[in-house]
Amino acid sequence: MNYLAHSILSFTDGQLVGNMIADFIKNNEREHFPMEIQEGIRLHRFIDTFTDTHPAISEAKKLFSPLVRLYSGAFVDVALDYFVAHYYSADQLRAHALRTYDILWQNEQWLPEHYKTMLVRMEEGDWLSNYRTDQGIKFSMQNVLNKAKYLDRDIPVFNIFLENKDILQAFFEQFFPDIQKVTRINFG
Repeated sequence: MNYLAHSILSFTDGQLVGNMIADFIKNNEREHFPMEIQEGIRLHRFIDTFTDTHPAISEAKKLFSPLVRLYSGAFVDVALDYFVAHYYSADQLRAHALRTYDILWQNEQWLPEHYKTMLVRMEEGDWLSNYRTDQGIKFSMQNVLNKAKYLDRDIPVFNIFLENKDILQAFFEQFFPDIQKVTRINFG
């Protein structure tokens, strides 16, 4: 799951902060955070593990893997946020995005410097709301390509998303109720 899903699958403000910064925190640094943020870091890792092992996600990865091999999971994560965004009205999604940015800035003291830099760009471009649009997904997929060490930046991964949107939505619908349930049971 990507940023939007992680934010939506958080149950408290502290979990939200930890969930959003988890990829910027080394495991041995986790103990330096308040317990609720630590729980959010654990939640993030739980979500990632559950997602990576879910049968529907394994099938979704096969759509991208011929082009991007081991990076297929990253592109599926971005694609899934498109469908998460459509679970909500545009107004609900925008309200969630604004609330998320606000909570993160209220907890600025806990944000790693590299994350703060990204958060400025995330908020300015309203990434969380823009996952609802094809252009937002294209932008996010291009960001993954730009960061990937071993991938050409011109690989047409966005075309795979467009050509397989119905199939990806079916995989999402098999997966998302499961992740909602297990996160609620374990962290809600």
